[in-house]
Amino acid sequence: MSGRAQLMWDEAVTGYDFGRDHPMDPVRLALTRRLVDAFGLDKDVDVVAAKPAGDSTLRLVHREDYVEAVKAASADPESADGAYGLGTMDDPAFAGMHEVSALIAGQSVGAAEAVWAGDALHAVNFSGGLHHAMPGAASGFCIYNDASLAIARLLELGAQRVAYVDVDVHHGDGVQAAFWEDPRVLTISLHEHPRTLFPQTGWPEETGAGEGEGSAVNVALPAGTGDAGWLRAFHAVVPELIAEFRPQVLVTQHGADTHFEDPLAHLAVSLDAQRAVQVACHELAHQYADGKWVALGGGGYAVVEVVPRSWTHLVAIAAGREIAPEAVIPEGWRQEVFARTRELGPQRMTDGRWPVAYADWESGYDPADRLDQAVVATRRAVFPLRGLLA
Repeated sequence: MSGRAQLMWDEAVTGYDFGRDHPMDPVRLALTRRLVDAFGLDKDVDVVAAKPAGDSTLRLVHREDYVEAVKAASADPESADGAYGLGTMDDPAFAGMHEVSALIAGQSVGAAEAVWAGDALHAVNFSGGLHHAMPGAASGFCIYNDASLAIARLLELGAQRVAYVDVDVHHGDGVQAAFWEDPRVLTISLHEHPRTLFPQTGWPEETGAGEGEGSAVNVALPAGTGDAGWLRAFHAVVPELIAEFRPQVLVTQHGADTHFEDPLAHLAVSLDAQRAVQVACHELAHQYADGKWVALGGGGYAVVEVVPRSWTHLVAIAAGREIAPEAVIPEGWRQEVFARTRELGPQRMTDGRWPVAYADWESGYDPADRLDQAVVATRRAVFPLRGLLA
């Protein structure tokens, strides 16, 4: 197995563009890639452009009629069929939509293939993590569900245990739905409570069905949760479940929209806490999955201040060359930020909160605390189904 990580990248992924006023501005991808280069990380990874996902691959998760509807809308955006979630405010149709969505999906599938084959120990596709797309519909800025497709490819290649950990502020509903009855896939999502945020799913009682009962895990965090609570919840749930499941591959989704500056959600997490969870996921991959780690991007709408820094940390961790939080951001990158956006870019790779402190779950919990109530609800709902003490 190669010790080097792969960074899945094709410049054409920046064509995933819903229009000027849409919050998912592809400049976030371009600026992340440039910041990776500014820190010289491109020399520590193999940069690979995988081929787009073909129809047979897309159909591992998506219905054939839906794929055809995306193709039709891609060729003629005015004809987009709203019954498939296309041409909506969240998912406007645009020319070339199928092609670029399939390209992004192909990067995640390629990452999974490389890690499974041993061509890379870790693989990162920060253009991916489009976790809301359903088998037969677009949803939440997501056309094809690349995370589900990567997992489905791993299963097709022979994997029997794949764990998926999603720390985007929004529930990873599309991935949960894809594997709702499949005991080979453990999906864990930490997200803002469905009472206060799209997609209004991800309650702790959602635990899977049939043979997959107990394979879906949801931690619904109260609005306003900050660093200490977010990390406490993560460590109170994720490591114990990963240790019990012992995945052959760990797939993680690192939406940066948990950040306190994100305009579309209500958590109060810092860049430093996001980095801490990235480090924790890397360690879990080595502890329980022989290092096999596929890391994806996701949401994130503070496209200058937050997303590029968060995902550059992710690439650095995967590459084995972590960037110190206090590191000064190269001036050339900040100049490019201003040229592209007329905004002043951040100066350091930290929000000034490193190291981030939190209380271990083992130290006890407060039954009157809303964060602790959320963790207890999750543990009581799913841990006994997996033979663990709640």
